[in-house]
Amino acid sequence: MILVLFGISIVVFVMLKLTPGDPAATLLGIQATPGELARVRRAMGLDEPWPVQFGIWLGNALRGDLGVSYINKKPVAELIASRFPVTLELTIFAMLLAAAIGIPAGVLSASRRYTALDYSITSFALFGVSMPSFWFGILLVLLFSLYLGWLPASGYASIQRGLVEHLKHIFLPALSLGLFLSGSLARFTRSSMVETLAQDYIRTGRAKGLAERAIVYRHALRNALIPIVTVLGLQFGFLMGGAVIIEQVFAYPGVGWLVLIAVSQRDYPVVQGVALLVATVFALANLIVDIAYTWLNPKIRYETEG
Repeated sequence: MILVLFGISIVVFVMLKLTPGDPAATLLGIQATPGELARVRRAMGLDEPWPVQFGIWLGNALRGDLGVSYINKKPVAELIASRFPVTLELTIFAMLLAAAIGIPAGVLSASRRYTALDYSITSFALFGVSMPSFWFGILLVLLFSLYLGWLPASGYASIQRGLVEHLKHIFLPALSLGLFLSGSLARFTRSSMVETLAQDYIRTGRAKGLAERAIVYRHALRNALIPIVTVLGLQFGFLMGGAVIIEQVFAYPGVGWLVLIAVSQRDYPVVQGVALLVATVFALANLIVDIAYTWLNPKIRYETEG
């Protein structure tokens, strides 16, 4: 994890430096004189060589100091801390919706193979994987906000304004993010369940007269969960970073919206801080998935102990 985060920090730093534009010019405007630009660059530390700049940033980051925003003049850690819970809540809500839709759909599809229900679920999964989340979000706004008037088209409502109002504002962006994941989950769940249901112990359970529901949900599903949990862990990091466009579509004040504005304003410390945060969340999600394997499959735990 340490090597991955270090490598991502280097890649993001170099990409920002290669991006056209000058943070000092963005801050001062087109009327700035060369002397003023040089003074601001020196104050920002942009006159130092790239390795020196990266070394200073990395040393401060290791102490928890992600720098100060060029535009807002506020600590980057403070800006991220104010936006991160919003994006985290959106990501968790999207994953819950996706799991509630995708996993049962995949189980039903596998247990009803080559039926009309199976073909319908497979078509839905293909639709979910193929549909861009931002385009689906726009369609949801047109349907539920403009046509039906049931849900707000944009914005964010804190929990202090009431639980119902809070859920109304989070539902559409979460559904837009969760549709893609639900399609992927349905496909992976179906594939994993089909393979598991063909195992010998499943045939033995049926021969002993176990109920089909118990076979599918109590025995087969748990053994089929490992690839599903892997997908969930990978997609969690993807959703954290991929919420940029959705937050823009729904004017949702999360980390994605923050980094999008920072990129347009050449606010390097904010972009680097958010990239490091998303990479850390992604790495931790994969670590949690590895730990979950030992709970889902006791053989892994026993082999590790042995």
